[in-house]
Amino acid sequence: MPHPYVLLSAAVSLDGHLDDTGPERLRLSGPEDFERVDEVRASVDAILVGAGTVRADNPRLLVNSPARRAARVAAGRPEFPLKVVVSGSGDLDPGAAIWHTGGEKVVYTTDDGAKRLHGAASRTPGTPGGPVAADVVPLGDTLDWGLLLTHLHDARGVRRLMVEGGGLVHTQLIQQGLADELQLALTPLLVGEPDAPRLFGPGGYRRGRLRLVETRAVGDTVLARYEPTAPGTGPTAVPADRHWMRVACELAALCPPSRTAFSVGAVVVAADGTEIARGHSREGDDPVVHAEEAALAKTDPADPRLATATVYSSLEPCARRASRPAPCARLILDAGVRRVVTAWWEPDTFVQDADGSGLLAAAGTDVVVLPEYEDRAKAPNRHLLPDG
Repeated sequence: MPHPYVLLSAAVSLDGHLDDTGPERLRLSGPEDFERVDEVRASVDAILVGAGTVRADNPRLLVNSPARRAARVAAGRPEFPLKVVVSGSGDLDPGAAIWHTGGEKVVYTTDDGAKRLHGAASRTPGTPGGPVAADVVPLGDTLDWGLLLTHLHDARGVRRLMVEGGGLVHTQLIQQGLADELQLALTPLLVGEPDAPRLFGPGGYRRGRLRLVETRAVGDTVLARYEPTAPGTGPTAVPADRHWMRVACELAALCPPSRTAFSVGAVVVAADGTEIARGHSREGDDPVVHAEEAALAKTDPADPRLATATVYSSLEPCARRASRPAPCARLILDAGVRRVVTAWWEPDTFVQDADGSGLLAAAGTDVVVLPEYEDRAKAPNRHLLPDG
């Protein structure tokens, strides 16, 4: 199901803490980083925090810059991003600042939490235990992050979501493979308290190293931006799949133009997120080579990583072709790969009833389609399509 782009944002001490154990909130960031965060807030459609952050920090989640708010309005967007609070229990203080400052608000909770909040709605606003000024969306017996993100995307039109805490929320989104990016502000402080809250808690994390996208100094902090790279498993897409599909689409744009063949990019990625090989249509001196074929030709057939690798192809791998004895779907199967991610079903432009995905699926391969990348995959092929 479609999800927003999920950006995790946090400031941490050098020893990995979000706060200390004192009664007052520890201000980790300096003025320059607060300004950077304000800029990021202005760029997103919604900002999400957990109930623990509301209780501990009493945030307002505002875009503070009048110029940035004016730019949002001029672009036809709300002055403030949607404020999202997640609370399994529904135990929320109606007097918290978040409910009484600009922007729409929504609470995602469980069925029991919703009953608690709806029961509170019968009491006088502003009294202890009274209603919160927000829409309430129950998600079932437990908090289902996938369902929450789908609802934000489909019902609220959220395409970019900034998550500002707390540590439990960040941990769950990372562990469930739902975070597209981590923006980490490393601050020159040491907390040293064993009970102080940390950014990430213990538990099962997905394998593979994160990819470092950017580092830069922001005042006396260091901003580090990371993206996950480890592919998903089975038929479910994860954020790293979208990262690699972007790479495949970028490779497709490198193809020499043709009136008789599609421009396609392909990447072969190991389970730990290591790139094994990449290729694109008509690469090098071969005018008929396909992207998947070019990429697989650079792999070692004995490489044990291929059995758990994923092939990313901007266009569905071909099932039939005239220029080679074996189509790309067969080459993928012969290489031992059993997971393929693509953006676009092959049209009937050159081959009628092309069904590379069917050939792959019949052999036990998981085929994942990311339709949100279809336009990017089609871009270098517009001249071959009926709609031009």
